[in-house]
This record gives sequence, structure tokens and C-alpha cells, in this order.
Amino acid sequence: MSTDYEQALGRRIAAGRKHRGLSQKEFAALLGRSEAWLSQVERGVRRIDRMTVLGKVADVLGVPVAELAAEAPLMATATEDASSGADRLRLLLSAPHALKALVGRERDGAPVDVPALRTEVERAWALAHQGAYADLTELLETLVPRLESAARATTGAEQADIFRLLAGTYQAFGAALANMAEPEAAWVAIDRAVAAAERAGDPLLMAAGAFRLSIVFLGARHFEQAAGVSGSAAEALVPLEGAEQIEAVALRGALTLQRALAAARLNLADDAYAYLRTAHDLAEQVGEGRNDYNTEFGPANVAVHEVSVAVGLGDAGMALRAARKADVSVLSEERQARFHLDIARAHAQRRQVDDAVSALSEAKDLSPQLVNTLPSVKQLVADLLLMSQPPSEGLRRMAAEFGVDAAGGGA
Repeated sequence: MSTDYEQALGRRIAAGRKHRGLSQKEFAALLGRSEAWLSQVERGVRRIDRMTVLGKVADVLGVPVAELAAEAPLMATATEDASSGADRLRLLLSAPHALKALVGRERDGAPVDVPALRTEVERAWALAHQGAYADLTELLETLVPRLESAARATTGAEQADIFRLLAGTYQAFGAALANMAEPEAAWVAIDRAVAAAERAGDPLLMAAGAFRLSIVFLGARHFEQAAGVSGSAAEALVPLEGAEQIEAVALRGALTLQRALAAARLNLADDAYAYLRTAHDLAEQVGEGRNDYNTEFGPANVAVHEVSVAVGLGDAGMALRAARKADVSVLSEERQARFHLDIARAHAQRRQVDDAVSALSEAKDLSPQLVNTLPSVKQLVADLLLMSQPPSEGLRRMAAEFGVDAAGGGA
């Protein structure tokens, strides 16, 4: 990356710091860096060679990372829209399906086939877990209007069943949008899921919505909101566990894992590991072989979250040790792929570029559509390019696959 770029970036950081009225010493403390390090960065004599560090600077300044690094060719490619499929999902979400259902319900006397609808909702979740977003989008475009219509054409227990299916569908909808880096749209979808779950009178399904919402907040870097929604929902479920509802235990465990991730991103190590211990105890009660509310909660998922938490805290050594003990074979392709992405991040933290590339390749083999969709993967590839002087041929090929400009990652 050019000296001109480094000097321009340094000037922007200095200007942002001064705008906030902070001295170099104060700003460096907020970053967890030395004053000397910051001084060198602001003068353009030291480069920031990792996007994660640049992201931290942007967070403290309160500006988008793409704005801070406006002249960096790597950032331009790393922040591009993941897929045009997100446009179709936003369009689907904005259509007035409930209004159309209410207006047309008197004219539509077709019977509602609840088992058939349930099968399609299960297929939607299977596609979501596979990261098959093109197929999922095509399914949702027909399934959502049908469920909205069926919910207004039925009454009593059958209507409650339909609203449960609608809630599950909107959760899958939101999960896909979150992975496409569409947090606002994902929030809308999951809010509809929670409303449908309430119409069904199903508190556990409402809690599952809170679980999905915490994932959205984590992806959007709203860590305090993620901690708040997962924590309040987990605590609300405690009374239900006394009734020996194993599903409530599983949901509280899944929410507790989200609390651990949020605490890690907030650099609250003691809290993060305390939540992991709680989740481990809950997983022992739940056992393997369950997938309550599509959370995949159980001992294996706790093990892979140990890796995620360690990576979030910057403890690459602990992350890699935990990864060696984890058995992910019982988890979905999506969860396995995320596990390998965490391993790649851990290797990147240790500047072990070849190992990181290998882990990225494993993730891509498991769930190519998911890995190609996540903007954070492009950012990770950009990090690896910046670390490599020059990049290996394997890394250059991977950069090309993800549309990241390898020319910007040289010496």
C-alpha cells in the first residue's frame, strides 16, 4: 500500500481524534495501543496492516470503516454488496402480504394444508443452514404470501399452528438477511417473527426470535444490544425450566452462548467465560441429537463457541487449542463453516497466513454460498493480503475468488 495512502489515512485519523477533543494519549488508551504507535500512524510512518485494527479505530472515532479508508482499494472490494439476492428479499419483505390477505380472505375459500406448509418451512430452514440463499429466496417468495394468507383464513388451534410456521419462516428470512449484511431488514423480519409467535401464544418461539435478533446485532457490531436482548430473554426463560421443558433449557443455552459472544466482543473476558460455563452445564442437560428451534444447541455447539469467544477476545492460542478438541461433525454445514472461519481468524491473529487460507478453503468447501456471501470473509482475505509481502499464489487465487484486489496487498 502506498505511502500517500498511509499519510492520508493518518491525517484522517488525527482529524477525527481532534474533532473528538482527545489527546494522542487518551485516544491511544481507547484503542488499547501505545501513544508512540498512534503518533507513528498519524504521521504516516507506520501502516495499519489489519482490517480488524482499522475497524477498531473507526469504531472509536464513530465513523464507518469504509469512510475512514476511502482510498484503500481493498476496502472498496471488502465492503461491496454481498449479493443481488438481498434486493429480492428486501422487496419481498416490503410487500403488503398481510394487507392482501385481509382484503382477499373472503374470496379465498381454498382449504389450508398445514402439513404441506410445515414441510416447506422445514425446507426453508434446511436451505438456510446450507447457505443456499438463491433457493431459499425462491422458496420464500411463494411461502411467505401463502402463510400470511393462511393465517387470516383460519381460526383457533389451526390458526395458532399457522402463526408458528409464519414465525419460523420469518426467522429463516431474517437469518439469511443477516448473513447478507442486511441488519436493518433482518431486524424487521425477526420482529415479524416475534409478533407471529406472540399471536400463536408461544413464548419459546418468541425467545427463539430474541436469539436470532442477538445474532443480527452481533453481525452489525451492536454488541451491547446483542448482550441486552440475549440476556433478558435468557433470564425470562428461567421459570419455564422448572416445568422440565427441555426446549426452554436449550433456548436458554443458545441465548447464553450469544451473551458469551457479546461479552467477548466487549472485551469482558471474565463474563464471556462465565457464560460459556453456564452454557456447558445447560448443554449437558440437553445432550446431543437435538435442534430445538433450529439453534443446534448442545455440547458440540458449546465447543465451537469456545473457539469463537477466544477469537473475539484475541486469544488465538486458546482458540486453536479449543478447536482441536471440538467435534463439529454433528452440526450443520453452516455451523461447521463458521467454525472453520473462526479457525482462519485465529491463524490470522497469529499471522499464520497459509494456515488461515487452508481453514478458509475448508469453510468454502462446506458452505460456498454462505462464505461467498459474508462481507467479513472478504475483510479477512484483505487482512491476509496485507500481512503477506508478497502474497502466496494460493492467497492470490483465493482473493480472486472473493473479488478482493490482490494488488493492494503487496509490499
